[in-house]
Amino acid sequence: MRMLLRPGTTVFRKPCRVFALVKHHLSFLSENGESREKPKTFEGNNRQVVNEICNVLESGGPWGSSSETALSALNFKPQPELIISVLRRLRDVNKAIDYFRWYERRTELPHSPEAYNSLLLVMSRCGNFHELEQILGEMSVAGFGPSVNTCIDMVSTCVKANKLKEGFDVLQMMRKFKFRPAFSAYTTLIGAFSAVNHQSDMMLTLFQQMQELGYEPTVHLFTTLIRGFAREGRVDSALSLLDEMKSSSLDADIVLYNVCIDCFGKVGKVDMAWKFFHEMEANGLKPDEVTYTSMIGVLCKANRLDEAVEMFEHLEKNRTVPCTYAYNTMIMGYGSAGKFEEAYSLLERQRAKGSIPSVIAYNCILTSLRRMGKVEEALRVFEEMKKDAPPNLSTYNILIDMLCRAGKLECAFKLRDSMEKAGLFPNVRTVNIMVDRLCKAQKLDEACAVFEEMDYNVCTPDEITFCSLIDGLGKVGRVDDAYRIYEKMLDAECLPNSVVYTSLIRNFFNHGRKEDGHKIYKEMMNHQNCSPDLQFLNTYMDCVFKAGETEKGRAMFEEIKAHGFVPDARSYSILIHGLIKAGFANETHELFYSMKERGCVLDTRAYNIVIDGFCKCGKVNKAYQLLEEMKAKGFEPTVVTYGSVIDGLAKIDRLDEAYMLFEEAKSKRIELNVVIYSSLIDGFGKVGRVDEAYLILEELMQKGLTPNVYTWNSLLDALVKAEEINEALACFQSLKEMKCTRNQVTYGILINGLCKVRKFNKAFVFWQEMQKQGMKPSAVSYTTMISGLAKAGNIAEAGSLFERFKGNGGVPDSACYNAMIEGLSNGNRAMDAFALFEETRRKGLNIHNKTCVVLLDTLHKNDCLEQAAIVGAVLRETGKAKHAARCW
Repeated sequence: MRMLLRPGTTVFRKPCRVFALVKHHLSFLSENGESREKPKTFEGNNRQVVNEICNVLESGGPWGSSSETALSALNFKPQPELIISVLRRLRDVNKAIDYFRWYERRTELPHSPEAYNSLLLVMSRCGNFHELEQILGEMSVAGFGPSVNTCIDMVSTCVKANKLKEGFDVLQMMRKFKFRPAFSAYTTLIGAFSAVNHQSDMMLTLFQQMQELGYEPTVHLFTTLIRGFAREGRVDSALSLLDEMKSSSLDADIVLYNVCIDCFGKVGKVDMAWKFFHEMEANGLKPDEVTYTSMIGVLCKANRLDEAVEMFEHLEKNRTVPCTYAYNTMIMGYGSAGKFEEAYSLLERQRAKGSIPSVIAYNCILTSLRRMGKVEEALRVFEEMKKDAPPNLSTYNILIDMLCRAGKLECAFKLRDSMEKAGLFPNVRTVNIMVDRLCKAQKLDEACAVFEEMDYNVCTPDEITFCSLIDGLGKVGRVDDAYRIYEKMLDAECLPNSVVYTSLIRNFFNHGRKEDGHKIYKEMMNHQNCSPDLQFLNTYMDCVFKAGETEKGRAMFEEIKAHGFVPDARSYSILIHGLIKAGFANETHELFYSMKERGCVLDTRAYNIVIDGFCKCGKVNKAYQLLEEMKAKGFEPTVVTYGSVIDGLAKIDRLDEAYMLFEEAKSKRIELNVVIYSSLIDGFGKVGRVDEAYLILEELMQKGLTPNVYTWNSLLDALVKAEEINEALACFQSLKEMKCTRNQVTYGILINGLCKVRKFNKAFVFWQEMQKQGMKPSAVSYTTMISGLAKAGNIAEAGSLFERFKGNGGVPDSACYNAMIEGLSNGNRAMDAFALFEETRRKGLNIHNKTCVVLLDTLHKNDCLEQAAIVGAVLRETGKAKHAARCW
């Protein structure tokens, strides 16, 4: 365009542009032809005009009439080149669009392709493509599209900002308006996706679009695609791409073969890597250092060390200068196999060949020593390496990590100080290692100190630093401190990810702060730059269920689907487990089949939860079938699996089957816990097989396990039901001697047993002992004790207990009232007995015939004839009712 502005040169490419310019020029002439004051033109003063426009636009404040007035006051001559120059200077996409529209209204002329492309470049620079669809739509109507360079720039910007999904959407938007995205835009985006895990499907989609557009893929493009698929373990897809490349008459180069060897080998396909190595030689390509080193690394990782050594020796044969990369890989291989003497020998061999081992070689050894936990040897190697190569940041990080893992925190701090003296300053990885390890060791104050001491001029905390500290503080209950760190994260403009929000929510709920947990959830959902993932939503649903908010938990499951996620095995497991705990185990069956219909693959945890649900709702046969299905699919049942089914079978008296499963679990060397033993003891005890219950208890104790209160209660209950009260008392004494905690159920069982054999006074002794220990008797215990005391004639104590029970909000049942009436009658307290008789009738409780007879006799003895007549009438009515029932 600058050619048009040269003196003496007038070139017009489009007649409409000529007409528009002439018309605009004539509008400045007066009626008599004299020239009026001309506005500023783009010629000569272009830089000044652009500066003045940009100053107006960048002066601050939102676009409005004042901005338009200020621009109009500049009185410049509108030219296409002017708007292009202004757009190239702007860094605010909203201001750029406002100016773009204002210019359009002012001139009443359509924008040029260059102007539209300049606006797209502003969007690209700002990383803001909200108006992309509108702009591309206008360009489509105008009959032109984005230039190749603009298309590449937009995608490249997204890649540099790590916004790959946004880059993908840019290309799809161009396709929507029938524009042809540039070849390099596709290859750039495919290359970026190949470096990210689990994005191979996105790569394949882009590749297929390229083929639809008629682009010819290159060997380099196929190499990128194959690398991505092989890295994810999708071997069949990678091989299909390789076959497609060969069918396209493209010859594989050494780079492709090296990629195939490395990627296929790293996912465990060693034989496939060998195949590529030999195929490469057969095709006349000579393996280079990268080929050999990749193959050595693959073999070392597969623990095929002998083959790796053979390959290494083949590479080294006839070489005067050793391949440092191959030496480092081989040293790492020896170290990973624990063969440190061979690794040290290789270092000496490298020195003998005139090559000083690098810091990488030593770091390889130190990394292996860290895995083996050999701290002292690592420190010795660290001192030795200083003779050959100065330690770098990675060296210090490896050692600091190792020392922190070993609990030698003081040594780790000293090493950090020596690192600074050596002129190396901790980077964010160093800080992350120390903060994470200190948090895991529950040394939170020290972790906070490391965080606070960070020199922001050297390194700044990243999301890992903040996340480690937030999670560490939250786990030990310092949730307010964790939230303060979260606020610091926001102040530092470090965007929290879903892991941070997951940690905050889980820890708030775990420490009884569910309202704060709900607030964090809302805050996350309102956060524009962080989207929830499935793990976050699953965790929140789990927390909601555990907080007892069952209906909210159900709604959360539906919300997962509303967010576009497909509930996985964990989602269903949380839902089923939450409903079981809330008493809705009967819904397990329906949810289980819904889970299967959606193609959800059950893992061991999911099987365990579903099996437990079936057992809890009485569908033990279904649970048994699921256990067999689990084994058939290769999932090994755990102690939880066996525990659920054994407990379910024991509760419905299928004890022989339960015992068979118990023996099966032991044969598989599964460490059985107290819960399983207690289930069997309870089952055998309930059906009167006390001897077998005792044998199970004996085995439990021989295994070194300690019976819990539930175990003892099950055995006590069995002995009481068998009326072996002396054995039950001996069992209770053993429980005390072993210092096992007793609860109100324990005392209730014993009191009930003693009352059954009419040892009421002994029962009352245990009643008083229970209360001395601060235990609140249950309604059943109250009823049992009141009835027992009344039957024993201890009316005063029975009456006192009866009134206390009612005063504490207890509701005596029919048996309790009948026992009290009989006790009062036997104690010759006729009117008190009658008053209680009337109270029983008012409450609508059943009065036994025997009780009526005893009361009637007492009333007659005390000449209470009117009251006796009422009791007699009730007795007759009761007799008639029973007779009528028998006749019916």
